[in-house]
Amino acid sequence: IKDTLAAVADGKVDIIIGTHRLLSKDVKFKDLGIMIIDEEQKFGVTSKEKLRALRVNVDTLTLTATPIPRTLHFSLMGARDLSIMSTPPPNRQAVNTELHVFNDKLIQESIQFELDRGGQVFFIHNRVNDLPQLGGLIQTLVPKARIGIAHGQLDGDQLEDVMLDFINGEKDVLVATTIIEAGLDIPNANTIIINHAHMFGLSDLHQMRGRVGRSNKKAFCYLLSPPLSTLTSEARKRLSAIEEFSDLGSGFNIAMRDLDIRGSGNLLGAEQSGFIAEIGFEMYHKILDEAIQELKTDEFKDLFKDEPTRPFVSFTQIDTDLELYIPDDYVTNITERYNLYTELSKIENETQLRVFEHALADRFGPVPKPVKTMLNVLRLQWVAKKLAFEKITFKKGTLRGYFITDKQSAFFDSVMFNKILHFAQIHPRLCNLKEVKDSLRIAFDNLNTVDEAVEMLEMVVN
Repeated sequence: IKDTLAAVADGKVDIIIGTHRLLSKDVKFKDLGIMIIDEEQKFGVTSKEKLRALRVNVDTLTLTATPIPRTLHFSLMGARDLSIMSTPPPNRQAVNTELHVFNDKLIQESIQFELDRGGQVFFIHNRVNDLPQLGGLIQTLVPKARIGIAHGQLDGDQLEDVMLDFINGEKDVLVATTIIEAGLDIPNANTIIINHAHMFGLSDLHQMRGRVGRSNKKAFCYLLSPPLSTLTSEARKRLSAIEEFSDLGSGFNIAMRDLDIRGSGNLLGAEQSGFIAEIGFEMYHKILDEAIQELKTDEFKDLFKDEPTRPFVSFTQIDTDLELYIPDDYVTNITERYNLYTELSKIENETQLRVFEHALADRFGPVPKPVKTMLNVLRLQWVAKKLAFEKITFKKGTLRGYFITDKQSAFFDSVMFNKILHFAQIHPRLCNLKEVKDSLRIAFDNLNTVDEAVEMLEMVVN
């Protein structure tokens, strides 16, 4: 290894493949150009930042079936690019996933079924001390089964012998810990039973399920846990998600559900999940944006003096009963639809929106009504933001705009607020301005379309 490290330091090695050992202080790179992190969910923030610190501007590619919430959030907010490989290899079938309580009969029948069709079985349990007992139970239930036991506390030669026996078909059932969750490709193993499934994270469950179904045979994954009523809310959500998202290429959906369950962590710190679940995703973004804007206009105002004036509200929430979505039959690929939603969320002006709409029509054909309505609602949001609406509702032909709740805001001394007051005074039939629950609200009736709503707010602005 010393010779290899010396060659790396001298630039005589083009590609170095390694484990966490590459993080050690004695590993020096002459000119590191690109870093590829496989199984990214297994690396902590500290480890990844150590790798990135090897060179500040190093290009980084991370590979994972289930990105951790923090990484996924970085991609969703546009801080990192995201590519999704959702097309499975030919002839692969989705793994049939079922949730059960621990049941001797189920274990016996599922193992016997797999052995009868010439296949092999994984039985996962993450307590090393219990593995021999479980192996004995399986031997009692299925006497003809040849059973192997694998875990990380075996010495290297023993573990290698057990794994080779299973790979070569000399063992029918492998009773193991999560040591098998990555790197194994055994096409003949098409049933996996995961005991105490409620104790595993979503990415662990998805990775272990991925050990089966690696051929053209139908595969089965049985999740064993106590009754759902006895589990925590998060555990129930995890098991529900892994059972629901069993289609091929569903890792992204699982990661999104994980983000929803655990929160996205600390973007400016080391926590990879949590925190946001306590206050809500939108509220977190609002607080973060306000904190950044406050720094720009106060402590670091000299650095940002050339930036345009900050609007009174950073985001206008919209609540509507209109259908706003990209139909499945218009853009059939889920990855493409996700990319379009992400692109749409970054559009900030009419010129960009027209380019986006033209590109849609050019690629996918005439733009359907739900998409046109969605684009118009974005226009409505822009005008509402100019009027300092924190929230608008547009339902059954009535538009209601709710102003900033902070009564000390400079907005109420602004030219724009005076315009709104003037408009309400000279057009009493068009709008109704009143205070509702300590918040000022303006309402416009008889608006049949989003276009009419946009025109009405533009009248107020101008």
